[in-house]
Amino acid sequence: MAERTDTVRKRVVLRSRMRPPVRLAVAAALCWCAVPAHSDPLPNDYPTSARVEFVQDCMGRTGGKLENLYKCSCIIDRLAEKLTYDDYVEASTFAHYSSLPGEGGGIFRDPDRAKERAKLYRALESAAYKTCGLAQPPPGGR
Repeated sequence: MAERTDTVRKRVVLRSRMRPPVRLAVAAALCWCAVPAHSDPLPNDYPTSARVEFVQDCMGRTGGKLENLYKCSCIIDRLAEKLTYDDYVEASTFAHYSSLPGEGGGIFRDPDRAKERAKLYRALESAAYKTCGLAQPPPGGR
């Protein structure tokens, strides 16, 4: 009986010595499989702060109702599908500042590229408002 107990102890000792490396290998394999093949950012991923700023402005222009939070989020998502972030910044800047009076507003209003980008932004924004089920407020209206 003593021999059998010694044999069982040896097996337990051997198993306990082999388990950590096996466990480590299995854990490493699982972690390796969980890593995405490509970790490239989304093609038109806007910074969170830009999205939040847009949604807050949109909510303010549409009455400040909390019910418009998701609709305004939908609008910026639709714009992000159509414009890269740099194009969005350029087009929205021209669209927002084209109504400035005098020479100061001229750089946002007069060049052909400014007119084209402002027109594009307004068309995309209007389509996004319709798609997301929100009535578009008048320009500059709060």
